[in-house]
Amino acid sequence: MLDPLHQFQITKIIPLSLRGWDISYTNSALWMTIGLSVVCLFFYVSLRREAIVPGRLQATAELTFTFLTDMVKTYIGREGMPFFPFIFTLFWFVLMGNILGLIPYSFTYTSHIAVTFSLAIVAFIAANVAGFKKHGFGMFRLLLPKGIPVFLAPLMVLIELISYLARPFSLSIRLFANMMAGHLILKLFASFSAMLAGSSLAVLGIVPLVLNIGVTGLEFLVAVLQTYVFTLLTCLYINDAINLH
Repeated sequence: MLDPLHQFQITKIIPLSLRGWDISYTNSALWMTIGLSVVCLFFYVSLRREAIVPGRLQATAELTFTFLTDMVKTYIGREGMPFFPFIFTLFWFVLMGNILGLIPYSFTYTSHIAVTFSLAIVAFIAANVAGFKKHGFGMFRLLLPKGIPVFLAPLMVLIELISYLARPFSLSIRLFANMMAGHLILKLFASFSAMLAGSSLAVLGIVPLVLNIGVTGLEFLVAVLQTYVFTLLTCLYINDAINLH
């Protein structure tokens, strides 16, 4: 059986070192570059000839822009519009990582906790910087909900603090775990099909193959859904810091 974990292995394409630090260009970096190139090409082709009555590509580009604008305004408010470029970039970066990873022999960079945690911690830090900039140390009111009895305040602050600090971990693990689990299932079913094809039970190899087709469709939906969830939760965390909700 093929190794289902091999697809997550980081390999060096261009070995590089800077003062003892390994900064090699890897397969993960390659697919990030491809994802960036696809997004830039998509918006360039879509918007290079803007029309009053948009075509399919222009309508799709404008729809994603409007969708993310409405998300920021709805879940953060107009005060959150300075974060729109970050939310827009985050959405497309995660979406490309999830979708491109479904291509055979590609690499799903969002299936690595180092990548998803980096995204989550940047969002967490940005939210806190914005919160402190607006409220100063009054931002700590977020840790004590209104109406809590005084004798319960220390316990509630501790619980809220742990919950608050756990946000980047839960945000990153949710995306990483969903992407990794889905790709493991796809690889296992493909391995079963390949293994049965070379045996006397070759006809049974059709079963895992059909299942794999269904799982691939499901994985596409999960890829889009997890992108939405990651972006939405980022907006909610920024809203909490800015509006103390």
